[in-house]
Amino acid sequence: MQVRTFTGASSQEILARIKAEMGPEAVIIGNRTFKKNGEICHEITAGIDRNPVSAQQPVGTMPGDGMPSGWSDWHKDWLQIKEQIFALMKPAIQMDRLTPRQRVALEYLQREGISDAVAVDLYKHLLAQPGSSVLECLCGMVPVQGWGAGGWPQRWHIMAGPFGNGKTTTALRYALQWRQRDPDARIAFINADCLRGNGRLVLRHWAELSDFLYLEASDPASMEKALRASREAALVFIDAPGLGRHGTLSEWRASMGLTKLKCATHLVLTPLLSGVQMDHFLERYRTEGPASIIWTHLDEAASYGSLVNVACATGLPVSGLSYGSELKESLASATEPLIWRLIFKRQLPGDPAGIATSTPQPGA
Repeated sequence: MQVRTFTGASSQEILARIKAEMGPEAVIIGNRTFKKNGEICHEITAGIDRNPVSAQQPVGTMPGDGMPSGWSDWHKDWLQIKEQIFALMKPAIQMDRLTPRQRVALEYLQREGISDAVAVDLYKHLLAQPGSSVLECLCGMVPVQGWGAGGWPQRWHIMAGPFGNGKTTTALRYALQWRQRDPDARIAFINADCLRGNGRLVLRHWAELSDFLYLEASDPASMEKALRASREAALVFIDAPGLGRHGTLSEWRASMGLTKLKCATHLVLTPLLSGVQMDHFLERYRTEGPASIIWTHLDEAASYGSLVNVACATGLPVSGLSYGSELKESLASATEPLIWRLIFKRQLPGDPAGIATSTPQPGA
């Protein structure tokens, strides 16, 4: 695939150029809007499949642009090989070597959607620790570091994740909880996702109501200015924008001058995502330094096996559990009991009586 990036004053102008220069077969890969010298600019990335021998390479592109040559075929082959490996390994899981309680719990987790890799790893842990409970092994596989000043003393907190997963509302909920504990605390929001209207209006509205400092930063210069303006705040939330298809969180931080900022990064995810989509997001949102996973839309999910899958894949602790649409009383600091009641009983943090009395409750 040959990939090109076009920049212009309007999306219509760019789309016309793409059609004229790359043809009607071009596929839109990603788009973004940003400010340059005070003016709004639009950027669209387009790609087209061409025979590398017969087609002439467009001006301004390099052989290494986009994904490496043959990446798609290689990736498909690897996924097929991985599925075949686990298909061969699963029959080797001898359930009769487990205690009845361990066997029931493992089978339940598999129905809840834990990956084959996690199931095999858990099985190995159970065999290596005869007589141990499934929860004991799971606690070693799923780290937890609940939100709060004790677990997260950093002053700067980046809220990252795909569009629509609840980054903005999660940051507001955390800020309101902090304000409730410390009414005099100075809290600031830096909205780096300020080119999208809906989230911007919600964040600005609640910031004004709650007397939070609200700043916008759509480019490196405005980000530097916002960081200086919020230096007196006790707690600063940076609302990162969702990334394009090929963008990464590390690249965005570098472009905004945040590489050396001593901050914690919280990746906001939902269990509603498919396994393939989740793997794609985890690859692009990898980050260095203190980081955690915040799970949202828990009240909409049918199963919660992905909480275990993501923890095992990333090694990141779970810091928060969001389970409702209200800004208050709908976000809990993560604890091991809350997570295991959610997974094994489908009991939301805000519902002590449980939400599904007919759900099997395996002996863990």
